[in-house]
Amino acid sequence: MSFIAPLWRTPLRSRGSIAAAAWPLRSRLSLSRHAVRHIAVPSREAPGDVGVRDLRNIGIIAHVDAGKTTTTEQMLYNSGATRHAGNVDHGDTVTDFLPMERQRGITIQSAAITFPWPPQERLGPGERSNVINLIDTPGHVDFRFEVERCMPVLDGAVCVIDGVEGVEAHTERVWASANEFKVPRIIFVNKLDREGASFKKSIQDIGVKLNGMPLVCQIPWWSQDTVKGIVDVIEGTVVSWAGTKDKPEDLSVHKVEGTLKDECDTAREKLVELLCEKDDDLLEKWTEMGKDLPSADIKNSIRRIINDGHGSLIPVFAGSSLKNIGVASLLNAVNEYLPSPQDRPELEVRIGKEQQSLTKALSSTTSNKKNAPKVEALASVFKVVNDPVRGMLTFVRVYYGNLRKNMSMWNTNLQEFERPLNMLQIAGGKTIEIPHISTGSIGAITGLKAARTGDTLLTFSTPKAPASLVSTIQVRPPDIPPAVAFMFVEAYTPTGARALETALQNASREDPSLRWSLDEKTEQYTLSGMGTLHLEVARDRLENHYKVEAIWGKIAVDYKECLSQATPPTAAAFDKVVAGKAGKAGCTVVVEPFTDEDREALAGSFIERDGNIIKIDIIDSQDSGTSTSEDFDAHGIRQQLTNGAIAALTRGPRRSSPMHQCLVTVTFDTSTDYFGPAPGHTASAASKAVRLALKDAHDKGHIGIMEPVMKTTISCPDAAAEAVQHDLHSARGGHVLEVRDLADDSMREGSDVFLSDIYAPPDPYEFQTTLRDTQRGRMRMLQIVAKVPLAEMLDYDGVLRSKTKGRHTLTMELESFEKVTGAREKNL
Repeated sequence: MSFIAPLWRTPLRSRGSIAAAAWPLRSRLSLSRHAVRHIAVPSREAPGDVGVRDLRNIGIIAHVDAGKTTTTEQMLYNSGATRHAGNVDHGDTVTDFLPMERQRGITIQSAAITFPWPPQERLGPGERSNVINLIDTPGHVDFRFEVERCMPVLDGAVCVIDGVEGVEAHTERVWASANEFKVPRIIFVNKLDREGASFKKSIQDIGVKLNGMPLVCQIPWWSQDTVKGIVDVIEGTVVSWAGTKDKPEDLSVHKVEGTLKDECDTAREKLVELLCEKDDDLLEKWTEMGKDLPSADIKNSIRRIINDGHGSLIPVFAGSSLKNIGVASLLNAVNEYLPSPQDRPELEVRIGKEQQSLTKALSSTTSNKKNAPKVEALASVFKVVNDPVRGMLTFVRVYYGNLRKNMSMWNTNLQEFERPLNMLQIAGGKTIEIPHISTGSIGAITGLKAARTGDTLLTFSTPKAPASLVSTIQVRPPDIPPAVAFMFVEAYTPTGARALETALQNASREDPSLRWSLDEKTEQYTLSGMGTLHLEVARDRLENHYKVEAIWGKIAVDYKECLSQATPPTAAAFDKVVAGKAGKAGCTVVVEPFTDEDREALAGSFIERDGNIIKIDIIDSQDSGTSTSEDFDAHGIRQQLTNGAIAALTRGPRRSSPMHQCLVTVTFDTSTDYFGPAPGHTASAASKAVRLALKDAHDKGHIGIMEPVMKTTISCPDAAAEAVQHDLHSARGGHVLEVRDLADDSMREGSDVFLSDIYAPPDPYEFQTTLRDTQRGRMRMLQIVAKVPLAEMLDYDGVLRSKTKGRHTLTMELESFEKVTGAREKNL
């Protein structure tokens, strides 16, 4: 650990001005290391005791291996939450607490952590800490669903960029997601201590690839091709520096003068110029004061401009998380620039078929009747984790009211009440019990039996069931992408099969993008996911966490089946005994293919699940009188018909693969299909009708096969690029979309930012010949973007390793499902 760490946990007011003479550093460094570590950790207040303005709900987003987890560890260390910073290579990190995360050095699950900043010993008289709820999200593309679910919960985000690699492919994807949800962001250029790091190239990447003008708020202080410290452009002072562990007496700090001061002045001038173009208030003050513009006015302007979440101006900070350079000033930037929950636009919710503000939705559901239930709190579930000690932890963000542990919670997705056992704050493997979770806060709940990621929870003033309109309120229902890969799982014994099914149920609660099904004939389970790594992680968790003993098949492509023509109306009735109860129900279905254009034209309510659409039409026969009888539950029947149709679509008639792009219209006529309450029979009738319709289509040759086609991004040396392109096109049936020189971003399609307009401070090796300069000039890297069938890419990383000698990166994301034809279809 660098000696800078204990120094920068002393109060700022105790430090002299950087413009003054050299500080008495030796006296500071002579402090006992143990004395510095034995800090008084700030008291852990319950979220309910923290004002909304003092909250910061932020996320760490970036490409895999950009240093997100290391940055988080240093944040915890600087805040006093931990006594030492965990290291990914050493496997002792707080946020990556899963065994496989520590083994592979990657983040798999998003981990929510709460800590104060600044810590108690850095506070001045009358000052108080902010409470930061931080979510460390995965960087690998297979876990993009994790990032997508956490993004709407955030009020701000820190995007970490590798100073050697610059803006990478997945960084662009998560940045686009942040744009979609209008999350205010700042950027931290990390790893500036590494060989080949370039702050200038990173700044240019940010402008051109992320389509926003960089606001250079800090510049690196270079010394002999390595970063010596970080200079705050706005204040004109050094805010972080590097020490020497073995020879602390060699550490010296100089005034910001000479070329460094000139560059700092230039950077401040450019920053103010960019702000004045967007902020009329700052422009007016600059007209009056010129270069004497107060730093506080500049910071307030940055906060105002980035709060809209459009990313047109992007504050950029610098450092090295591994050496704890710049992390403390990054935390200061989180407090100064990223908004509190109170500063964000009002939440939009779905109530019934409409999208409206939360205030309007709650006011529209208020009843004047005496003792009518009123909404006391509303929260969104963004993550479910099975903790080995506490059981299922349900992570929630509270948007309205106080969520209390002794109140029953209404799940608007499952339409049922659940009662929590306890409420917690989480710091990796550590838990702190709290009485409630207040507005704007993030916490975890234990004891919920059925809540899944994406569910919405409500509490009411009375224990009665809510009115029908209230029960439909939802905060951003989950949009789960279709699975692209699967593997078979088979238990050794009937007892093992029950344990396996329980484990699969819990795993799918944790991660809804992980799906499973059972073939009752073969007694085999099918586990489907978003890619090879996704399924490998799922298997590891099932074996090591849930202690599942089973036979595991190989990971294969999850092909889909589709319709080429619509089926005729198919009626079915089900009158067998279900769960020991006799009954009867019927329905009529029509199954037809659909496209994205067809979806937009659909009228009425429908449910989309796994790439299929289910539409329920209940015909209310006035003659039968059943629709008005007390035992007729239209809502329950609609739900059962939907469940039956979804179950039937999980296995197609041609090769038992899931159906895809099917529009199923289920018609339920109360005069012919209703024979009294029979939930199990109603679902079975819908399932039977859909299966009969699909079987008839298969007999007529109207069932086709679809395969996942991936958008593949490969970065490799120029010397290997031609061989890789040829292999993708000729041997793997792919189509190369673009080949781009990673060093040339001057003309990037779709970007409104020109390279010539971007200010970036020079790197030291631009003025002298160094070993780093020689190494950087040897290898020209190209980026190849192609569309390739996933079946040809399952083991392609090994092929690339032989072609590029290991100097490559490979990322894939689902582009589309396309119909398989010709020889490829016959081989299947």
